Amino acid sequence: MIPAGFAGVEATLWLWLVAMIRPGAAFLAAPVFGANFVPVQLRLIVALALGIPALSVAPFQLPAEGLASMAGFMLVASEVMAGLALGFAVQIGFSCALLAGEVIGNAMGLGFAASIDPQNGQSNPVLGQFLSILATFLFLSIGGHLALAATIVESYRALPPGAAWIAADSINGLVLFGGVLFAAGLSIALPVAFAIVLVQIVMAMLARSAPQLNLFAVGFPAALMAGIVLLAIAAPVLGEGIVAAIRMGLEEARRIALGA
Repeated sequence: MIPAGFAGVEATLWLWLVAMIRPGAAFLAAPVFGANFVPVQLRLIVALALGIPALSVAPFQLPAEGLASMAGFMLVASEVMAGLALGFAVQIGFSCALLAGEVIGNAMGLGFAASIDPQNGQSNPVLGQFLSILATFLFLSIGGHLALAATIVESYRALPPGAAWIAADSINGLVLFGGVLFAAGLSIALPVAFAIVLVQIVMAMLARSAPQLNLFAVGFPAALMAGIVLLAIAAPVLGEGIVAAIRMGLEEARRIALGA
């Protein structure tokens, strides 16, 4: 016989499980939270700590048949979709820094130099990884992690559990927002990459006027040094562009959370 004090434990655990789904899915797709170096246990604890108060925002009851039913499956699927959409919108804005780093690295001739990115555990160009780490610091400095948490809690008002299906217009807006990844990434890289292209054009003109000049021996160090100097000069501009891209991602996530 179950003691009277433990009569509602099972229902409470099921509620906690539902409360973890949307924040957990958002953290899985979002930057920083979804990195490989973040322990899964920590991710689950933060998702639970955020999901329990968020679940109290909107009235919610478990399906009468339980989660192991069609109604429960649809509930879990809608929660996962809503969480992934929120986290992926922020990830798109965050990835602009990685794209900008790849563009600048290819212009400098560092496209072959790659290292392991701690964010996703994959091999990325060194400049892309550098700007990605810079974006991580900027994301935390502007309170992006807190803004994401507030957006997840706010999403429970417009998208309550059990009715969290994202509208087709919101999904279409998220897909179109993916084009911002390329536009913003190129805008961030434009000041440095364009100047490096001009340096390469000058080196090509020198090689044309002096055929005995070894272009590979002179052009690569010149482009590399010009890129390093230009990165140091344009660092404030790059930081502002990365912050603007991250803010656009947070705004897109908030738009989805409001059901717009």
